[in-house]
Amino acid sequence: MEVALSTLQAQLREAGELTFNVRVHPGARKTQIKSVMADGTIKIDVAAVPEEGRANAALVKFLAEEFGVAKGNVEIVAGETGRKKVVRIVA
Repeated sequence: MEVALSTLQAQLREAGELTFNVRVHPGARKTQIKSVMADGTIKIDVAAVPEEGRANAALVKFLAEEFGVAKGNVEIVAGETGRKKVVRIVA
């Protein structure tokens, strides 16, 4: 997963913004990138439960840390209430 993450980080640095698909597994033991699906969707385990926006908040915080940006620079563009999400990150 490091390869996929480093590729996305490089794209963010080059373009200044990045949009990608995520499939979230809430209620996991640990928040981490699990795998990359054949279509390029990134599967992420999130330790928070999907109640009252906790899983979304944990996802935003995790991605902000991984990409070295402020939480305000990470936005869930689509899929707020589902497992499939579109995420936008601005450098």
